Amino acid sequence: MNDFTDKTIVITGGGGGIGGATARRFAAQGGRVAVCDRDPEAAARVAQEITAAGGIARVYGCDITDRASVQRAMAAVETDLGPIAVLVNNAGWDVFKPFLQTSLEDWQRLIAINLVGALHMHHVVLPLMVARKAGRVVNIASDAARVGSSGEAVYAACKAGLVALSKTLAREHARDGITFNVVCPGPTQTALFEDYKKGAGNADKLAEAFRRSIPLGRIGEPEDLPGAITFFASDAAGYITGQVLSVSGGLSMVG
Repeated sequence: MNDFTDKTIVITGGGGGIGGATARRFAAQGGRVAVCDRDPEAAARVAQEITAAGGIARVYGCDITDRASVQRAMAAVETDLGPIAVLVNNAGWDVFKPFLQTSLEDWQRLIAINLVGALHMHHVVLPLMVARKAGRVVNIASDAARVGSSGEAVYAACKAGLVALSKTLAREHARDGITFNVVCPGPTQTALFEDYKKGAGNADKLAEAFRRSIPLGRIGEPEDLPGAITFFASDAAGYITGQVLSVSGGLSMVG
Protein backbone atom coordinates (compact mmCIF):
# COMPACT_ATOMS: atom_id res chain seq x y z
CA MET A 1 0.00 0.00 0.00
CA ASN A 2 1.22 3.51 -0.85
CA ASP A 3 1.95 5.88 2.03
CA PHE A 4 0.93 9.53 1.67
CA THR A 5 1.25 10.42 5.35
CA ASP A 6 1.95 14.14 5.83
CA LYS A 7 1.46 14.81 2.13
CA THR A 8 -1.10 17.25 0.73
CA ILE A 9 -2.98 16.11 -2.36
CA VAL A 10 -5.06 18.41 -4.58
CA ILE A 11 -7.78 16.78 -6.67
CA THR A 12 -9.84 18.83 -9.12
CA GLY A 13 -13.33 17.58 -9.86
CA GLY A 14 -13.06 15.95 -6.46
CA GLY A 15 -16.81 15.85 -5.97
CA GLY A 16 -17.39 13.59 -8.99
CA GLY A 17 -17.18 9.84 -9.49
CA ILE A 18 -13.50 9.33 -10.31
CA GLY A 19 -12.42 12.36 -8.30
CA GLY A 20 -14.33 11.22 -5.23
CA ALA A 21 -13.03 7.66 -5.44
CA THR A 22 -9.49 9.00 -5.82
CA ALA A 23 -9.86 11.38 -2.88
CA ARG A 24 -11.06 8.56 -0.67
CA ARG A 25 -8.13 6.35 -1.71
CA PHE A 26 -5.50 9.01 -1.03
CA ALA A 27 -7.06 9.74 2.36
CA ALA A 28 -7.16 6.04 3.24
CA GLN A 29 -3.43 5.96 2.52
CA GLY A 30 -2.71 8.81 4.91
CA GLY A 31 -2.91 11.86 2.66
CA ARG A 32 -4.37 15.26 3.51
CA VAL A 33 -6.82 15.75 0.67
CA ALA A 34 -7.99 19.02 -0.85
CA VAL A 35 -11.29 18.18 -2.53
CA CYS A 36 -11.62 20.90 -5.17
CA ASP A 37 -14.77 21.33 -7.21
CA ARG A 38 -16.93 24.07 -8.69
CA ASP A 39 -19.80 22.30 -6.88
CA PRO A 40 -18.93 22.68 -3.16
CA GLU A 41 -21.90 20.54 -2.10
CA ALA A 42 -20.64 17.56 -4.09
CA ALA A 43 -17.14 18.11 -2.72
CA ALA A 44 -18.53 18.34 0.82
CA ARG A 45 -20.18 14.94 0.52
CA VAL A 46 -16.85 13.38 -0.43
CA ALA A 47 -14.98 15.21 2.35
CA GLN A 48 -17.58 14.12 4.91
CA GLU A 49 -17.16 10.48 3.88
CA ILE A 50 -13.40 10.83 4.31
CA THR A 51 -13.55 12.47 7.73
CA ALA A 52 -16.17 9.99 8.92
CA ALA A 53 -13.69 7.23 8.07
CA GLY A 54 -10.97 8.96 10.07
CA GLY A 55 -9.19 10.68 7.19
CA ILE A 56 -8.25 14.30 6.55
CA ALA A 57 -10.04 16.29 3.87
CA ARG A 58 -11.13 19.86 3.26
CA VAL A 59 -13.39 21.36 0.61
CA TYR A 60 -12.32 24.13 -1.74
CA GLY A 61 -14.72 25.73 -4.18
CA CYS A 62 -12.66 26.14 -7.31
CA ASP A 63 -13.62 26.98 -10.88
CA ILE A 64 -10.59 25.87 -12.87
CA THR A 65 -11.63 28.04 -15.83
CA ASP A 66 -11.15 31.14 -13.62
CA ARG A 67 -7.49 31.91 -12.88
CA ALA A 68 -8.30 34.02 -9.82
CA SER A 69 -10.43 31.21 -8.38
CA VAL A 70 -7.55 28.76 -8.84
CA GLN A 71 -5.08 31.13 -7.18
CA ARG A 72 -7.34 31.69 -4.18
CA ALA A 73 -8.03 27.99 -3.74
CA MET A 74 -4.40 26.88 -3.99
CA ALA A 75 -3.25 29.58 -1.56
CA ALA A 76 -5.89 28.39 0.90
CA VAL A 77 -4.82 24.75 0.47
CA GLU A 78 -1.20 25.56 1.30
CA THR A 79 -2.28 27.57 4.35
CA ASP A 80 -4.73 24.97 5.63
CA LEU A 81 -3.13 21.63 4.71
CA GLY A 82 0.50 22.40 3.96
CA PRO A 83 2.73 22.25 0.87
CA ILE A 84 1.08 20.63 -2.13
CA ALA A 85 2.90 17.37 -2.87
CA VAL A 86 0.52 15.89 -5.43
CA LEU A 87 -1.72 17.50 -8.05
CA VAL A 88 -4.39 15.39 -9.76
CA ASN A 89 -6.00 17.24 -12.65
CA ASN A 90 -9.23 15.30 -12.91
CA ALA A 91 -11.98 17.86 -13.63
CA GLY A 92 -13.55 17.52 -17.07
CA TRP A 93 -16.66 17.93 -19.17
CA ASP A 94 -17.92 16.44 -22.42
CA VAL A 95 -20.77 16.67 -24.89
CA PHE A 96 -21.65 13.93 -27.38
CA LYS A 97 -22.14 15.44 -30.83
CA PRO A 98 -20.68 14.82 -34.29
CA PHE A 99 -18.16 17.57 -34.94
CA LEU A 100 -20.23 19.35 -37.59
CA GLN A 101 -23.13 19.61 -35.15
CA THR A 102 -21.05 21.28 -32.46
CA SER A 103 -21.16 25.02 -31.93
CA LEU A 104 -18.54 27.62 -31.12
CA GLU A 105 -20.03 27.78 -27.63
CA ASP A 106 -19.51 24.01 -27.25
CA TRP A 107 -15.87 24.37 -28.29
CA GLN A 108 -15.27 27.24 -25.91
CA ARG A 109 -16.67 25.37 -22.91
CA LEU A 110 -14.88 22.13 -23.78
CA ILE A 111 -11.54 23.86 -24.22
CA ALA A 112 -11.98 26.06 -21.14
CA ILE A 113 -12.66 23.10 -18.84
CA ASN A 114 -10.59 20.30 -20.34
CA LEU A 115 -7.48 22.18 -21.44
CA VAL A 116 -7.30 25.77 -20.21
CA GLY A 117 -8.43 24.72 -16.74
CA ALA A 118 -5.58 22.23 -16.52
CA LEU A 119 -3.17 24.91 -17.76
CA HIS A 120 -4.32 27.20 -14.95
CA MET A 121 -3.75 24.48 -12.37
CA HIS A 122 -0.27 23.67 -13.63
CA HIS A 123 0.72 27.32 -13.89
CA VAL A 124 -0.34 28.06 -10.30
CA VAL A 125 0.87 24.89 -8.56
CA LEU A 126 4.10 24.16 -10.46
CA PRO A 127 6.07 27.17 -9.15
CA LEU A 128 5.39 25.91 -5.62
CA MET A 129 6.72 22.45 -6.50
CA VAL A 130 9.72 23.89 -8.36
CA ALA A 131 10.67 25.95 -5.31
CA ARG A 132 10.62 22.77 -3.19
CA LYS A 133 12.28 20.60 -5.87
CA ALA A 134 9.63 17.91 -5.45
CA GLY A 135 6.16 17.01 -6.67
CA ARG A 136 3.93 14.58 -8.49
CA VAL A 137 1.39 15.55 -11.14
CA VAL A 138 -1.13 13.04 -12.45
CA ASN A 139 -3.30 14.24 -15.31
CA ILE A 140 -6.53 12.43 -16.14
CA ALA A 141 -7.04 12.39 -19.88
CA SER A 142 -9.08 9.83 -21.85
CA ASP A 143 -8.64 6.96 -24.24
CA ALA A 144 -10.36 9.29 -26.71
CA ALA A 145 -7.05 11.17 -26.77
CA ARG A 146 -5.16 8.04 -27.78
CA VAL A 147 -7.42 6.39 -30.34
CA GLY A 148 -10.18 8.93 -31.13
CA SER A 149 -13.87 8.63 -30.37
CA SER A 150 -16.80 9.40 -32.64
CA GLY A 151 -18.87 12.27 -31.26
CA GLU A 152 -16.05 13.61 -29.09
CA ALA A 153 -13.78 15.45 -31.52
CA VAL A 154 -13.11 18.58 -29.47
CA TYR A 155 -12.99 16.70 -26.17
CA ALA A 156 -10.50 14.24 -27.67
CA ALA A 157 -8.43 17.13 -28.99
CA CYS A 158 -8.29 18.73 -25.54
CA LYS A 159 -7.32 15.49 -23.85
CA ALA A 160 -4.66 14.84 -26.48
CA GLY A 161 -3.34 18.30 -25.69
CA LEU A 162 -3.19 17.33 -22.02
CA VAL A 163 -1.13 14.26 -22.92
CA ALA A 164 1.31 16.37 -24.95
CA LEU A 165 1.48 18.98 -22.18
CA SER A 166 2.33 16.28 -19.64
CA LYS A 167 5.15 14.87 -21.74
CA THR A 168 6.60 18.31 -22.36
CA LEU A 169 6.45 19.34 -18.72
CA ALA A 170 7.99 16.01 -17.76
CA ARG A 171 11.03 17.01 -19.82
CA GLU A 172 11.12 20.60 -18.63
CA HIS A 173 10.88 19.79 -14.93
CA ALA A 174 12.71 16.48 -14.57
CA ARG A 175 15.65 18.21 -12.89
CA ASP A 176 13.24 19.90 -10.50
CA GLY A 177 12.29 16.50 -9.09
CA ILE A 178 8.73 16.69 -10.44
CA THR A 179 7.10 13.87 -12.39
CA PHE A 180 4.15 14.10 -14.77
CA ASN A 181 2.14 11.07 -15.81
CA VAL A 182 -1.24 10.52 -17.43
CA VAL A 183 -4.07 8.11 -16.70
CA CYS A 184 -6.57 7.56 -19.53
CA PRO A 185 -9.91 6.12 -18.42
CA GLY A 186 -12.09 4.25 -20.84
CA PRO A 187 -15.89 4.31 -20.49
CA THR A 188 -16.58 4.65 -16.76
CA GLN A 189 -19.86 4.82 -14.83
CA THR A 190 -19.86 8.49 -13.91
CA ALA A 191 -22.30 11.38 -14.28
CA LEU A 192 -20.22 12.52 -17.26
CA PHE A 193 -20.69 9.14 -18.95
CA GLU A 194 -24.43 9.28 -18.28
CA ASP A 195 -24.60 12.65 -20.03
CA TYR A 196 -22.50 11.27 -22.86
CA LYS A 197 -24.91 8.35 -23.36
CA LYS A 198 -27.93 10.67 -23.40
CA GLY A 199 -26.32 12.72 -26.14
CA ALA A 200 -26.01 9.59 -28.26
CA GLY A 201 -29.78 9.23 -28.47
CA ASN A 202 -30.00 5.57 -27.43
CA ALA A 203 -28.21 5.30 -24.10
CA ASP A 204 -28.86 1.61 -23.47
CA LYS A 205 -27.72 0.59 -26.93
CA LEU A 206 -24.52 2.61 -26.61
CA ALA A 207 -23.73 1.21 -23.18
CA GLU A 208 -24.21 -2.34 -24.43
CA ALA A 209 -21.99 -1.66 -27.44
CA PHE A 210 -19.25 -0.41 -25.15
CA ARG A 211 -19.64 -3.39 -22.83
CA ARG A 212 -19.33 -5.85 -25.72
CA SER A 213 -16.22 -4.11 -27.03
CA ILE A 214 -14.37 -4.25 -23.68
CA PRO A 215 -12.33 -7.47 -23.30
CA LEU A 216 -12.91 -7.59 -19.54
CA GLY A 217 -16.64 -7.52 -20.21
CA ARG A 218 -17.90 -4.54 -18.23
CA ILE A 219 -18.01 -0.75 -18.12
CA GLY A 220 -15.48 0.71 -15.71
CA GLU A 221 -16.36 1.91 -12.21
CA PRO A 222 -14.82 4.99 -10.55
CA GLU A 223 -13.06 2.70 -8.06
CA ASP A 224 -11.10 1.15 -10.96
CA LEU A 225 -9.06 4.36 -11.40
CA PRO A 226 -7.48 5.29 -8.03
CA GLY A 227 -4.99 2.40 -8.09
CA ALA A 228 -3.23 3.77 -11.17
CA ILE A 229 -3.52 7.37 -10.01
CA THR A 230 -2.10 6.78 -6.54
CA PHE A 231 0.68 4.62 -7.98
CA PHE A 232 1.89 7.44 -10.25
CA ALA A 233 1.75 9.79 -7.24
CA SER A 234 3.68 7.43 -4.98
CA ASP A 235 7.37 7.05 -4.15
CA ALA A 236 7.27 3.72 -5.99
CA ALA A 237 6.83 5.65 -9.26
CA GLY A 238 9.70 8.03 -8.62
CA TYR A 239 11.56 6.90 -11.77
CA ILE A 240 8.50 7.10 -14.03
CA THR A 241 7.65 10.30 -15.87
CA GLY A 242 6.04 11.31 -19.15
CA GLN A 243 4.06 8.07 -19.37
CA VAL A 244 0.45 7.34 -20.34
CA LEU A 245 -1.58 4.45 -18.94
CA SER A 246 -5.03 3.35 -20.12
CA VAL A 247 -7.43 2.01 -17.51
CA SER A 248 -10.13 0.75 -19.82
CA GLY A 249 -10.62 -2.99 -19.33
CA GLY A 250 -8.56 -3.56 -22.46
CA LEU A 251 -10.77 -1.45 -24.73
CA SER A 252 -7.64 0.16 -26.11
CA MET A 253 -4.26 -1.52 -26.08
CA VAL A 254 -1.78 1.12 -27.15
CA GLY A 255 1.93 0.37 -27.12
